[in-house]
Amino acid sequence: MSKTIFITGAGSGLGKGTAIGLAKKGHHVIATTETTSQKTALMREIDHQNLKMDVFKLDITNEIDLNQINRYDFDVFVANAAINERGPLAEVPMERFRQIFEINVFATLKSVQFAAKQFVSKKRGKIVFMSSIAGVLGAPYGGPYAATKHAIEAMASSLSKELKPFNVQVGTINPGPFNTGFNDRAAEEQWKWFDPETNFSDADDMKEKEKGLNNQYDPKEMIDKMIEVIPQDHHNYRTAFPQETEDKMKEMQQERWEAEL
Repeated sequence: MSKTIFITGAGSGLGKGTAIGLAKKGHHVIATTETTSQKTALMREIDHQNLKMDVFKLDITNEIDLNQINRYDFDVFVANAAINERGPLAEVPMERFRQIFEINVFATLKSVQFAAKQFVSKKRGKIVFMSSIAGVLGAPYGGPYAATKHAIEAMASSLSKELKPFNVQVGTINPGPFNTGFNDRAAEEQWKWFDPETNFSDADDMKEKEKGLNNQYDPKEMIDKMIEVIPQDHHNYRTAFPQETEDKMKEMQQERWEAEL
C-alpha cells in the first residue's frame, strides 16, 4: 500500500538514497533538504529519473522552515536530519558540543513535535527517528555524536509510550558505519580545532581510531533496508543494520553491565 512519507535531511547520504528509493516504489515522498543547493541537486536527480516527489528546503533549526511541515498531510515522519562531530570529550570545544545537540536533539525534537500533533489529531501515524549504533554504544572520540544519539534513543522510548494511546507508532533505525561521507567529514572537523601542541589527548590514538573509517559498509544495503522498513505498518521498534551491528550493540551493552572500574 502506498504511503505518504515525510523525510528530513534528504539532501545527501542515506536520507537522499532512501527518499529516491521510496519514490521508485510508488510512495508519495516529501523530501526536505538543509540547503537550497541540495534541493536543486535533488530535484535535478529526480527529474533525470522521471520521478515524482515534493522537495523543499527545510533547515530544522529555522522556525519559518519548520512551519512548512503543517502544509502537508503524511502517514510517516522520518526524522533523519543530523550532523556529526568527532573529538575527545575532555577537550571538545563547548560551542561544537552545543551545536551538535542543537541540531541532532533540540531541532530534531521540534520537527517531531509538528508531526506528533498532526498524527495525534488523526489518531494514526508513525514517527521514525534515525538513530545509530552510536545511540547505544560510545566509542573513543565519537562521544559528541554518540551523546546526541543516546538522547534520541531516550526521546524515542518515551514518545513511543506517550503516543501509543493516540495510535501513533514510534521507532528507531540504527545504522552501523556506512560510507556516505558523513563519518569522514566528522573526522575532518576535529582537526580544525585540535592542536597536538596544546591539547593533551593522544593525537596518534585519534588517528589510529580513524582507520576504522576504512571499513565502512556499502550504503546501498542500508538504503534498501530503510526503503523496506519505513512504509511498513508493523516491524520491530528498533531496526539495527546490518546484523553485525545489531550483534555488536547487544554484546557491548552486556559488557557495560559487567564492566568494573
